[in-house]
Amino acid sequence: MTTLRVIDADTHVDESEATWQYIDGPATKYAPVNVTRDANSPSGAGPEGSRWWLVGTRTQPRVVRDDAHYPSRGRRELDDVPGRLADMDRMAVDVQVIFPTFFIRYGTTNPIAEQALARAYNRWIAARCAKSSGRLRWAAVLPFLDPDMAVEELRWAKQNGACTVFKRGFDLEKSVSDSHFFPVYQAANDLDISISIHTGHPLPGREWDRSFPVIAAFNAIIMDRLPEKFPDLRFGFVEAGASWIPYCLAQMSTHVRAQVLRGRKQTFGLAKDLLRENRLFITIDPVDDIEYLLRFGAEDNLMVGTDYTHGDPSANLAALDEVRSWVGEGKVTEAVAHKILDTNARAFYGL
Repeated sequence: MTTLRVIDADTHVDESEATWQYIDGPATKYAPVNVTRDANSPSGAGPEGSRWWLVGTRTQPRVVRDDAHYPSRGRRELDDVPGRLADMDRMAVDVQVIFPTFFIRYGTTNPIAEQALARAYNRWIAARCAKSSGRLRWAAVLPFLDPDMAVEELRWAKQNGACTVFKRGFDLEKSVSDSHFFPVYQAANDLDISISIHTGHPLPGREWDRSFPVIAAFNAIIMDRLPEKFPDLRFGFVEAGASWIPYCLAQMSTHVRAQVLRGRKQTFGLAKDLLRENRLFITIDPVDDIEYLLRFGAEDNLMVGTDYTHGDPSANLAALDEVRSWVGEGKVTEAVAHKILDTNARAFYGL
């Protein structure tokens, strides 16, 4: 197989103290502060020596990674952009799309705090990625509590290198199809920037709730006809694998059948090429049964990411090579592999 240059559709950055230096004025009281648990820390706050972000009166984990098992700290925190690009060259990667780490867990009911942190993150990562000649692209973090603030921030992010919007599957105790988010979706539709539904923990104490909100979001987007409401908007489902696609489609089919049998008006339709026609993109995990998934018309909608910098079960720096190997194993054609590794992500992220 010819070596393909690819888009790594899901990578991450580790935020640092430098991230929050973009917060100024009265909002500095919301800037996260690094703290380390010692023997006098409250029980349940993690093992002694662990690091945390203290945001106001609340703490959340700050993962400690080592340079032996992960990319070096400068590359994880974007202090060493040339080094990160060198890693990409070794992996034959043209572009990395970068998602946050802090915001996978962060949540607040304070719109001023949310805006301060989102603005700081976006300006920090935009400045870092601007040094990469377009090879590092990033997902914008938006202050969803205030839709007007979110739209304003989205416009700034689009102008400064963002290629998608980071959103968890269940934010603000609301479904992804709640009308509260419609102003953001409309702005994204008009700006030609995609929405990425990424795994995350929307509320404290919901650490188990990782991938299911992504799957629920997929169902809600189709059943509530968001692709019809926003006819140019692309939705992506990131870091939850793709093995759930057949199950979701089967469940939707039974829902349609039940409506018909009960004589009710059908609330949504299942297009023959549902993923393609509704502009729905999914990042696969190489453990997924690719041959089975392709039977569902997913050829033009699958992407792949390595989760670069992270070490959770989704992380796999070999993911790109594993997709390349599918050609030699006869699982996919070279044309399909090229779509998964490159073309589909370019289309979704507008690269």
